[in-house]
Amino acid sequence: MTISEPVRARYPLLSSPGFLWFWSADSVSMVGTYITALALQVLAVETLRASPIELGVLGAARWLPYLLFGLIAGVLVDRYRRRPVLVAADLVRAGLLALIPLTAATGVLSMPVLIAVVLVFGTVSLAYDAAHQSFLPTLVPPELLTPANARLEQSSAVAQTCGPVIGGWLVRIVGAPLAILVDAVSYLLSGLIVARLRVAERSDPPQDRNLRKELREGLRWVYGHRMLAPLAIASHGWFFFSAVVSTVYVLFVIDELGFDASALGLSFAFGGVGAVAGSSVADRAGRQFGMGPVIIGCRWLTPMGYALIPLAHNGAAGLTLLCSAQFLFGLSIGVDSPLEMGYRQAVTPDRLLGRMNATMRSLNRAAIVIGAPTGGVLAAWLGIRWTLWVAVIGLLISAIAFTGSEFRHARSGADLPG
Repeated sequence: MTISEPVRARYPLLSSPGFLWFWSADSVSMVGTYITALALQVLAVETLRASPIELGVLGAARWLPYLLFGLIAGVLVDRYRRRPVLVAADLVRAGLLALIPLTAATGVLSMPVLIAVVLVFGTVSLAYDAAHQSFLPTLVPPELLTPANARLEQSSAVAQTCGPVIGGWLVRIVGAPLAILVDAVSYLLSGLIVARLRVAERSDPPQDRNLRKELREGLRWVYGHRMLAPLAIASHGWFFFSAVVSTVYVLFVIDELGFDASALGLSFAFGGVGAVAGSSVADRAGRQFGMGPVIIGCRWLTPMGYALIPLAHNGAAGLTLLCSAQFLFGLSIGVDSPLEMGYRQAVTPDRLLGRMNATMRSLNRAAIVIGAPTGGVLAAWLGIRWTLWVAVIGLLISAIAFTGSEFRHARSGADLPG
């Protein structure tokens, strides 16, 4: 079926069928991802009786490979075609997640086993993420990068809305291990969809290979760029303190406030609603007010939302505060993510995309690796409420520093040379 010119003019992404398939694959896997995000934590807290420090280690295990191998992954992604990496990573991750219900059924599942599976899963996801963020510019022209990223973020937001609710329901009905099996199936479907894409990628790796030189080039691009450098540094702080919150949030909601998995899933779902709303207006807000001011504004919105969490108590009023906190957090992510990703992709040449994305993502995940166990230690030392307040103050300090940076002048990716 052909698409009329007026429809193409109004919805230009319809002219990129490769993106539509890629979007579909991403949407399928995202729903499963948010189911697992909830089910993993419930499995650790309720079934395996994990301590706050064990939860911190579990959270760090997912992102430790980004700290250890992230920069190297960026170099490799810039050397080779990205679609085969995406397909292989999806299929391997499907198999890894299937191990969790299998080990649970055989009675060998424990926190060390769960942490080991998550660690390997994170290693494979590292390769996927580096290729994923660098693959989009081969599917759409530069002027459509922000709208395309907004569509991906909307799918993620819808998944964030539906996934935790479905996950909470599945955990209650079939248990956390089988709920995670749904995510395994979603990765399998995603891999099969991406495998059918036909895109023009570089077929031969670059002849001049020098790992150290390539690593330095990627780092120099990010931390020597007058706009990317402050964006990267502010993001590292944001991820660190957000990891502190996410580490103790489930314990706070279930153990301290006494809510069940359904209420936990409901609060996460409101984060998805906020993300849907944010991603719907991200492109328009960036064009009207400038990318820099809007992204900086989102970094203020996160601590505003998270400040509501330690104010919550049991009952309807407490649940309302938790849902409101997650909504504001989701709203900030929904606006921020497509603008930031579109900006980064627009100012970076194709030969550096893998290294730029891997550098920023790896150091952000390294901040999680440090922040997650820090949250567990602080919770054991100060208590959960005080730990949440420490994270809120840290996010505020990060937002203040970012506001005074050069990035406040960023308006569009196309007109900013490195």
